[in-house]
Amino acid sequence: MTAAYKTRLAILVVIDSIIVSFSIFMSHFFLNPYFASFDTTVAVSAVALLVGHHLFSAFLGMYKKKWRYASMEELFGIIVVVSLSIATAAIVQAVTFASIYERSLTITWLLHIIFIGGVRFAWRYYNTYGLQLLPKAKKAKLVKNNPNSQTTLIIGAGAAGRMLARQLKDSGDINTHIVGFVDDNRNTHHLTISGFPVLGGTTKIEYIVREYNVNHVVIAMPSVSRERIKNIIKQTKTVVQNIQTLPMLEDIALGNVSVSQIRDVQIEDLLGREPVELDIESIESEIKGRTVLVTGAGGSIGSEICRQLVKFAPKRLVLLGHGENSIYHIHRELSQLDIDTDIIPVIADVQDRERIFQVLQTYGPSYVYHAAAHKHVPLMEANPKEAFKNNVIGTKNVSEAADAAGVKTFVLVSTDKAVNPPNVMGATKRMAEMVIQTLNKESQTKYVAVRFGNVLGSRGSVIPLFKKQIEDGGPVTVTHEDMTRYFMTIPEASRLVLQAGTLARGGEIFVLDMGEPVKIVDLARNLIQLSGFTEDEIPIKFAGIRPGEKMYEELLGDDEVHSEPVFPKILIGKTVEFDGAHVMRAVEYHDELSEDELREYVIGLANAGEQDLVVSG
Repeated sequence: MTAAYKTRLAILVVIDSIIVSFSIFMSHFFLNPYFASFDTTVAVSAVALLVGHHLFSAFLGMYKKKWRYASMEELFGIIVVVSLSIATAAIVQAVTFASIYERSLTITWLLHIIFIGGVRFAWRYYNTYGLQLLPKAKKAKLVKNNPNSQTTLIIGAGAAGRMLARQLKDSGDINTHIVGFVDDNRNTHHLTISGFPVLGGTTKIEYIVREYNVNHVVIAMPSVSRERIKNIIKQTKTVVQNIQTLPMLEDIALGNVSVSQIRDVQIEDLLGREPVELDIESIESEIKGRTVLVTGAGGSIGSEICRQLVKFAPKRLVLLGHGENSIYHIHRELSQLDIDTDIIPVIADVQDRERIFQVLQTYGPSYVYHAAAHKHVPLMEANPKEAFKNNVIGTKNVSEAADAAGVKTFVLVSTDKAVNPPNVMGATKRMAEMVIQTLNKESQTKYVAVRFGNVLGSRGSVIPLFKKQIEDGGPVTVTHEDMTRYFMTIPEASRLVLQAGTLARGGEIFVLDMGEPVKIVDLARNLIQLSGFTEDEIPIKFAGIRPGEKMYEELLGDDEVHSEPVFPKILIGKTVEFDGAHVMRAVEYHDELSEDELREYVIGLANAGEQDLVVSG
């Protein structure tokens, strides 16, 4: 117990004691104005009331309340404490004097509530408004000659908007001036909320921005659909460049962020698709207290899988990766968290079979999430042998080591490019799926694959490239005006991997229902606009389709689709029959093939399921 807390507690106890004593004396005075004195009845009742008040206040935590933020909950608590105290005094009167002085106790109850509540809420009023007798809604003005000054409009006058307004107001930031709220609920129009006016609906945003010189907008609607947020951003962006938004409601509820943590509008806000909600309890029941290993733990997806995993309290988390720098960074980040999980960094290459077997035997994980892979389409098209060694042989090594170590579930991170692949990268990932599906038939370990679309913000993805091109002044290069892709966020992709582990029966391919595909050129235009530019300033240039690229991506082949989702917005693919012997022959003889022969073979095998192996020379 700190000295400040002891001082605060002592002050409250003294104030409450004075209020209790004064209340019971005044009730006696009101009933007997000419003979008011502290007789035996008043003294005994006062002592009973004092003891009862302090005991019930302590028991119900009323002395621990932060009265600066008092609300109806605190008022109800005061009523409960006072009522219990009065009941205690009534019992003492009945036992001591064989009578209960109802009228006196009723007046005491009223005075007690008025004074106790009055003191608390007066303190809240003082902290909020100071010595103003009639607080008024603040009118926002730009501070002259201050480039950091922001005149802020909050879109959304619901619970999140009110909390944000109070926190901005209480922060004491003289550079932020709130003009008011915009909300489509007509019942709030012309009212004042948290000291600020509701100026109208979203249709009036353009007028309000110009009328009040607004240069900063915060969208405070974390529970509203992505489609609605997308439309509001597009509408607002025409008149204000500085737009921020609150985190998603899921992140606020999980305690990952607070309402005050506003962020810049991001490209995923414009996808127009609701994020997938996963079964957190089932994931926790599987992961808690277990040892988990993640390959490619330093990569974009692998590192996010690790961040998600530590929330479910595994006993040990093994971070396996080839790049020491990336493993160093994710290990350092996770080690600084206040968690009981043992974070273990391991430098190893998935192509090193002996080392991989050693690591899995040493740590004996229950779950393995295999995210290590080469994924850049043009690079892998030019280097098919490296793609094969990392994506196919690496997967074979890790999956067979998992079998030998008695791993419960093995989850392969795959890609939508594995469907009817015209390129080496997609073909080698499809062959990786074949490897684990073959092994699943003879192993006690459950092997499953998870197919992603394009992951926003991952290394080598289109968004960082577009951002760099915009920073450099353009142009933004798009391969083709009609090219489309499915998109998902890094946290979404990582959570899908964890959910797949809980849904696994063995041999499945899980796919996230990512809604409608998005045109790459639309993504580029939105990002240019979000960056505060126009297409006249940052032009878009069409560079042509690169080797191995498809115009349209698919998530499942026609022969792989189950009609019903296995989980809300998660589809499951059927196991397609293929001859695993062809895959194993490719592993055995890949060194004897030329680059072109290997490219042709793996693409043919991934599409047809079987193919004759022809070795040159």
